[in-house]
Amino acid sequence: MIIGLTGGIASGKSTVSNLIKLEGIPVVDADLIAREVVEKGETAYEQIVKVFGTEILTVDGTLDRKKLGSIVFSDEHKRFLLNDIVHPAIRVRMQEKIEQWKQEGFKTIVLDIPLLYESKLTNLVEKVIVVYVDQQLQKERLKNRDQYSDEEALSRINAQLPLKEKITYADEVIHNNGSLDETKNQLLTILTKWNCL
Repeated sequence: MIIGLTGGIASGKSTVSNLIKLEGIPVVDADLIAREVVEKGETAYEQIVKVFGTEILTVDGTLDRKKLGSIVFSDEHKRFLLNDIVHPAIRVRMQEKIEQWKQEGFKTIVLDIPLLYESKLTNLVEKVIVVYVDQQLQKERLKNRDQYSDEEALSRINAQLPLKEKITYADEVIHNNGSLDETKNQLLTILTKWNCL
């Protein structure tokens, strides 16, 4: 079974992802792959530099993610341009990882995709778990984690589909407002119900 794991920025999805790995289930991490496909020498990297110019590079020639982020989070058209370059490359790499885990005999594979719904990738998965947190807590976590102002945190939260909407599409929801134990118990209940353990 291929399970999609999604949520919002600073909703605690990475925590849930780590709990899944502890259960021995392989996780294909879209964020990690997104970083790999834009490394120097990759096709997506070359295309990004062509579209956005060399001013989005650091001195050593790697992508300045913060600079690129501030450009695309303030301009929807540019965000779409970036996504049109990066998303296809991510999809190809994810398929390769899925095949690799299948070859190794795993019966359950989790795809950790923050923008599962926004990127219209639900066709890759059979079931979806959404990690939910209320917006106030999400904003506070994001500000603490990345040292963002209220405005910066909200612009990043608002660039994604609202969590309240995501949970309406989910097969299961993990409410991550409480303790780690509460989150883990919810996860184990879902995985047991789906015969993944």
